[in-house]
Amino acid sequence: MLVLGIYGSPRKAGNTDCMLDAFLEGVEEAGAQIRRIYVRNLKMNGCIGCGECDETGVCSQQDDMTALYPLLESAPRIVVASPVYFYGVSGQLKLLIDRSQALYMRRERDRRQLAGTGVDDRGGFLLSSGATRGKRLFECLTLTVKYFFDAVGVAYGGELCYREVEERGDIARHASALEDCRRAGRDFAGNRGCSRPPE
Repeated sequence: MLVLGIYGSPRKAGNTDCMLDAFLEGVEEAGAQIRRIYVRNLKMNGCIGCGECDETGVCSQQDDMTALYPLLESAPRIVVASPVYFYGVSGQLKLLIDRSQALYMRRERDRRQLAGTGVDDRGGFLLSSGATRGKRLFECLTLTVKYFFDAVGVAYGGELCYREVEERGDIARHASALEDCRRAGRDFAGNRGCSRPPE
């Protein structure tokens, strides 16, 4: 079992980095393999809306996303971590998500041709933190990640999101956050019962 961890924060060793580190520790404790992707280190462009992937299922651009596509298509488990930026994911992570349109179009093409390729037992999980206490703080971010998972053929398996976490290291002062993440990682690595994709 491979779990792909996508670090979406532009800030090294920030709160969501720490959350994902703890989560992946739990994954390893459960006996699964991990692969880390730091989006802040990728050299990639935004989607240019050229429409080529509508026909081919392949993005026309050649950059660091090219090597990432096979992982997004095949990893049995994917966990995404991002801080809240203007009620959404970080800009760096949004580039990756937008570029995943090519994988969605490939799956749609294959579904039409082969009558298959739906979401199976691949699972996804979200980790996030935000500075404010707003009741709807994570709504937009969560919806974006749910549809990202759907685009790459992964069922949304849940999330851990923490409010009032802003300065670097704040998450470590939370009473249970990192242990919650570690426990969730252990459960996620062995869980086959992921929820349905968004409607």
